[in-house]
Amino acid sequence: MALTLSRRQLLTATAAVGCAAVVPAAPARALAAPDSIARLAVERRTLVVKGKPATVFGIRQPNGTAGLILDPGARFRVDLTNRAGEDTVIHWHGQTPPYAQDGVVDANRPAIRDGASASYDFAARPGTHWMHSHHGLQEQRLMAAPLIVRTEEDRRADEQEIVVLLHDFSFRDPTEILAGLTGGAPVMDHAAMGHGAAKPTPTPDHAAMGHGAMNGAMNHAAMNHGGTTGHSGHAMAGMDLNDVDYDAYLANDRTLDDPEVHRVERGGRVRLRLINGATSTAFHIDLGALTGQAIAVDGVPVQPVTGRRFGLAMGQRLDLRLSIPSQGGAFPILALREGAVERTGIILATAGAAVGTLADRSKTATGALDLVVERALTPLVPLADRRADVTARLRLTGGMMPYVWSLDDRPFGSHEPMRVTAGQRVVLTFDNASGMSHPMHLHGHQFQVIGIDGRPIAGAVRDTVLVPDRGSVTIAFDADNPGRWPLHCHNLLHMATGMMTELVYDGYA
Repeated sequence: MALTLSRRQLLTATAAVGCAAVVPAAPARALAAPDSIARLAVERRTLVVKGKPATVFGIRQPNGTAGLILDPGARFRVDLTNRAGEDTVIHWHGQTPPYAQDGVVDANRPAIRDGASASYDFAARPGTHWMHSHHGLQEQRLMAAPLIVRTEEDRRADEQEIVVLLHDFSFRDPTEILAGLTGGAPVMDHAAMGHGAAKPTPTPDHAAMGHGAMNGAMNHAAMNHGGTTGHSGHAMAGMDLNDVDYDAYLANDRTLDDPEVHRVERGGRVRLRLINGATSTAFHIDLGALTGQAIAVDGVPVQPVTGRRFGLAMGQRLDLRLSIPSQGGAFPILALREGAVERTGIILATAGAAVGTLADRSKTATGALDLVVERALTPLVPLADRRADVTARLRLTGGMMPYVWSLDDRPFGSHEPMRVTAGQRVVLTFDNASGMSHPMHLHGHQFQVIGIDGRPIAGAVRDTVLVPDRGSVTIAFDADNPGRWPLHCHNLLHMATGMMTELVYDGYA
């Protein structure tokens, strides 16, 4: 996993010889010159998880480094080659590129064929972001990697940067997982949008978005919003917390029986860049003996919020600043699976500190993620104060039995796009009428959280927000990036079965 060292760490790195996490064999290639072009390839690789090999995907540079780090001032100039053995497309999550470069397949933007390449060139948005497939269920097979865009302040900071990409992992084929949830029922094929048909395949594509006819509302009354069988359950007070029990939970491709160990400096400062790339698992980030400050969410700086545990939903990112005690030691940084006992993570350890083994299960299950920290977040640079031109509400609907998720009772394909005009200020409220929480992600834009459960706040600026079961969250954003933009739940299995719509600008068919 890519890691950038501070000036002080570069001088003291000899103390960490032998620790690949601190002195990577294949260091990240930083793009310092505005005219530099990064080369990435999507390819297959073998990953050993708990002693068993599995074929997964990767997004790598020619030197083998996963993902990309851009230095201040560099544009996002990337040549991407597909060597995956099948069609794909990569979404640059957190970036706000022109519509055609967003990395989503639709009627106007084709997939990248196996063996073909695509080029991208746009202004890079600073912060902790990531890249992942937006085609079928490839994201479940680890087609994801970090995307870090550094600032001059980052470069000058005397702190060690550590990037952690979290994931849930299964040896089973993703189509088998989804078929087990749907009972083999037809799953909407996004490639067939506009033909009014659902095909019996659990590998949806997002092609031809916006060309589906309205087929009427689904039978929402028949859905079960309480506890259910045939999935991981962990229901609390009638709420489903997890769809799937996975075989493993990964931090930088590793489990806690063989965790990544980062050597850190006594009395030094660490910036953790945490990315939840999991398909359908939210985590509590537990700092153990350390106290940290949340300094950015979804790549956007916030006023520091101090704590020892922070929630991280699917698709979200969290930057934490930690101070390592002068006496040193080993400090596990754990990601605890929501509503369960499983966990993963990394270990920070000073030179000479003993690093013991850690179980991959806690003694007690965690609770549900809440919005306590979300309510406390304040952006360093909020949206400009102005009146809303468009105000709308969107209900999050669907349930586990049958396993179909939707927006306003309309699964994608029979959805009704939200239409806007360039330049408008849009205020949108998510009302969660389902039995699960949903991390809602809007492509091509950043929004500010301005209300939770009907109470106004001046919250964080981000691109993915968790909407708890039976709760509501209100966001505001400016329509400043014309195109057709997906708006969806970042639980991949929820999106695959219909929880997606579009934000469509005037002039885009």
